[in-house]
Amino acid sequence: MEITLIRHGRSLHTEQAPITCEELPKWVEKYDEVSIFEEKEYPSEAIKKAKEANVLLTSDLKRAIDSASFLSNERPVESYSLLREVDLPIPSGNLFGVKLSPKTWLTLFRLLWFCGYSNKSESFSHAKKRAKEAAHFLINEASKHESVTVVGHGFFNLLVAKQLKKEGWISQNKQSSKHWSCTTYKKRA
Repeated sequence: MEITLIRHGRSLHTEQAPITCEELPKWVEKYDEVSIFEEKEYPSEAIKKAKEANVLLTSDLKRAIDSASFLSNERPVESYSLLREVDLPIPSGNLFGVKLSPKTWLTLFRLLWFCGYSNKSESFSHAKKRAKEAAHFLINEASKHESVTVVGHGFFNLLVAKQLKKEGWISQNKQSSKHWSCTTYKKRA
């Protein structure tokens, strides 16, 4: 049995002009709505795993679904909100009108999230519970279908990978959050 985790491709939403905290939710909304860059070449291992898996799954976000389509020549996929990326705890308000690049805001809020700040978004502890649920779902799918490939998201894939390891699954390489990274886990004998 094997489970492969692939991170989606690069988003077409690349705007990095400084914005206020108040403008960040619209930036994130646009990031979630757009597709990904079509590459000249895709990593061969990711293509192989997407095409050969008995089941191809994605999160229900466009960038994951479109990435799976590019890797597998539009093979049918099953999409689940369970496999979505973890939302960021963006505070309401303007924070004194400070303008930072979206990347800087995202890093700042992810760090605050690790420290326990969730501001009505999914908490770190809840995200770990969801990752455990997702790992069990994927293990169940692998037990039924032998091979499962998931095109998901960098951070959530890391949480799922950690849970798979706790469940006795091993990989030859380390889980990465780079676009198109591909890591396969097999059940330890």
